[in-house]
Amino acid sequence: MTASHSDSLVVLFGATAGAYGAKLGSDERELILLVWQVVDLRSKKVGTLHKSLVKADNLDLSDQCREVSGLTPEGLDKAEPLDRVLQQFSQLVSSDLKVLGRSSYTLCSDGQLLIRQVLHPETSKKNFVLSDCFYSFYDLRKEFNACYPSSAAVKDQTIKTMAEYLGLETDEAEEDFGVWQVKTMVAIIFTMLSESCSHIFTEPENVKHKYETGPCSKSEMVNSETVIRARGLPWQSSDQDIARFFKGLNIAKGGVALCLNAQGRRNGEALVRFVNSEQRDLALERHKHHMGSRYIEVYKATGEEFLKIAGGTSSEVAQFLSKENQVIIRMRGLPFTATQEDVLGFLGPECPVTGGKEGLLFVKYPDGRPTGDAFVLFSCEEYAQNALKKHKEILGKRYIELFRSTAAEVQQVLNRYMSTPLIPTLPTPIIPVIPSPYTIATGSVRDCVRLRGLPYAAGIDDILEFMGDATGDIKPHGIHMVFNQQGRPSGDAFIQMKSADKAYMVAQKCHKKMMKDRYVEVFQCSGEEMNFVLMGGTLNRSGLSPPPCLSPPAYAAFQAAAVIPAEAAIYQPQALLPATRTPQASAAAPQTVTYYPAQAAQLYMNYTTYYPSPPVSPTTVGYLTAPPGAVAAAATATHTPILPQPGALVRMQGLPYNTGIKEILSFFQGYQYAPDDYNGLVQLSDQARSVLQAPKEWVCL
Repeated sequence: MTASHSDSLVVLFGATAGAYGAKLGSDERELILLVWQVVDLRSKKVGTLHKSLVKADNLDLSDQCREVSGLTPEGLDKAEPLDRVLQQFSQLVSSDLKVLGRSSYTLCSDGQLLIRQVLHPETSKKNFVLSDCFYSFYDLRKEFNACYPSSAAVKDQTIKTMAEYLGLETDEAEEDFGVWQVKTMVAIIFTMLSESCSHIFTEPENVKHKYETGPCSKSEMVNSETVIRARGLPWQSSDQDIARFFKGLNIAKGGVALCLNAQGRRNGEALVRFVNSEQRDLALERHKHHMGSRYIEVYKATGEEFLKIAGGTSSEVAQFLSKENQVIIRMRGLPFTATQEDVLGFLGPECPVTGGKEGLLFVKYPDGRPTGDAFVLFSCEEYAQNALKKHKEILGKRYIELFRSTAAEVQQVLNRYMSTPLIPTLPTPIIPVIPSPYTIATGSVRDCVRLRGLPYAAGIDDILEFMGDATGDIKPHGIHMVFNQQGRPSGDAFIQMKSADKAYMVAQKCHKKMMKDRYVEVFQCSGEEMNFVLMGGTLNRSGLSPPPCLSPPAYAAFQAAAVIPAEAAIYQPQALLPATRTPQASAAAPQTVTYYPAQAAQLYMNYTTYYPSPPVSPTTVGYLTAPPGAVAAAATATHTPILPQPGALVRMQGLPYNTGIKEILSFFQGYQYAPDDYNGLVQLSDQARSVLQAPKEWVCL
């Protein structure tokens, strides 16, 4: 019932159980009052003034609401719920229009808040649909400012200030709450319609009925004043869920971009772009509003951040997303051999894909290998729902995951995979890239210090700042951070100093010195003691204790043999391999292979995982970190060959993210060497060899 040039207005005022005025709707409280009156713009006549109380689900009124409105929970308890009140509103407005001889109308409210921040969000949460009249309205403050440009700015206007500017004499105390506001708004409108002003209501504010999907190009200009970041979203949230959370506010076309983590999964954040800065500012007022049982944090963001997530350059993606107003479903876990026909057959006739094969987009690596992901277009919600019912059904030998997706997620997934560095094989010419390895100290000279109790967020720069002038006495590549088996900081670090005197001075000067909000303990130690701790032992005031899984004699035997830790065995760097092997070299030194028996593998399960931290520790091989054990073993060994023949080093791809050393060793169980071959493979003492030779099953890495 809305016309482009309305011949009547319905002046509307409302209040919630919470904040009033400029904060209306910001506290997510429910509507408790509606007051309205029809105004005929041509005849300047008015209909009956109506006031309806609304029964909220939560009748706990704020102190401000009680004071301003004079309402009580007891009075509201007898009122009708919101859906019934809105039905009565439509019926009474139609009746008043009929009396005035009019048929169309447009709402007129004091500002944006009642329509955008109260009515639309609340009805969306309560799952009933507002009539079309609530999607178009006049903002009296903007209309007043257009009519009287010399008046106060729109954001500073109130009903009272507008009335005072026009010199209207109204006494707020004489009328009920809500009644005075509507009567004053009607008086302001009549003044604007007078011959001296002759204002015409022609351009109403609009509320989008639904969110429009669409692609975004990286070359597009995005105003930073229109973008927000939403955090704390449920992981399964779609762009439509986010649009529903911001119901009443106008999101730009394709303006919802779900953020993904390093594994390509949603991380509970989204960037949302609105049509203008005014809508963005209203969105910020929904900070800590709820989506289901979770509250959502809303912060400012930049246009650059939005383009980084949502922007794309692929013509293939642009063509795929050119079919607008389509529902996008993401399929994950597809067999690498799956074809378009396989996917269409999996979805079946009950959920036809838009354009058939043209509605499928397989995600691939730059070299053309499939990733197991695909995006599918559906023309309507019904088809998409039918597809989602196939979540975790089997295609080939794999179950397929299906999720709602967005145009921005399509761009983000494609951008992520297309920019991922790929290493089909470890590069051959590595030696010139990597500096010569530095050895980790050994021996009994106490030229090292141990830092204990570091903040978990501390990095190497923090340690250098903590040590102050003593940083000049640190050996090159001498700072080593210690991480636990989950790859998290343990709070420990070891520093190799140039001499025992320098280590003593650092321990005396820095012990229990504060780093950020924690004090750090600093102890002088030797290289041998450092290696004990790195292998899983303990170093404390009671002395040195060996790793928990080894008795001291067996551990000493392993130390003498310089056995490489399991991480080094798996990621053996080719930088340590010779380019060629000559018979003379083979005769001069015994051949060496790193391998572990099944029982010995268990010895390494409780050790602290140790990784040097760049930039002041050993660097990386290609994209794989060169483990320190491999560096130390290669530096202390007297021979150069490590692998007996080409191909003894294998690379494993596609491991589950939670795979540990034990699972990898079990995977290779059964690869054996005859007892006669042990002697020339690893240089061990007799005591260590007795431990290693006990089982017959060997794992060769």
